[in-house]
Amino acid sequence: MRSRRGQLSLSVVEAAVGVVLVLAVAASFTLGLPDPGTQDAQLDAYATDAATVLAQEPPRHGGATRLAEISRSAERFDRERKALERRVGRILPENLMFRVRTPHGSVGYPKPVGVPVGESTVTTLHGDVTIWVWYA
Repeated sequence: MRSRRGQLSLSVVEAAVGVVLVLAVAASFTLGLPDPGTQDAQLDAYATDAATVLAQEPPRHGGATRLAEISRSAERFDRERKALERRVGRILPENLMFRVRTPHGSVGYPKPVGVPVGESTVTTLHGDVTIWVWYA
């Protein structure tokens, strides 16, 4: 007795494997993209990290912290302007640009319009210090 077995043709099997492969690649592109809000959250984290470092650093000349020193008076801000800009540039990754605003002035680059920007504000005895960061 001979049993009858049905066999699929090789071209049908190849076509099925091809469809599965195409769907797998399409799904990996769809699922592999980061959430659009991730970039904003990362920028906020960079800004918060920079603000935290500056808020905990000792002052260069006087005051409780580096941020307290630069926010105390216009004279102190002017004296520390270049050092503050260099320090923030060293804290942040190279692919970021920044702006720091104090009650007595700002350092960094002009804040862009229409791009995601992270922000962090630290309150000192002499006013708020805000840091904005964005990708270059």
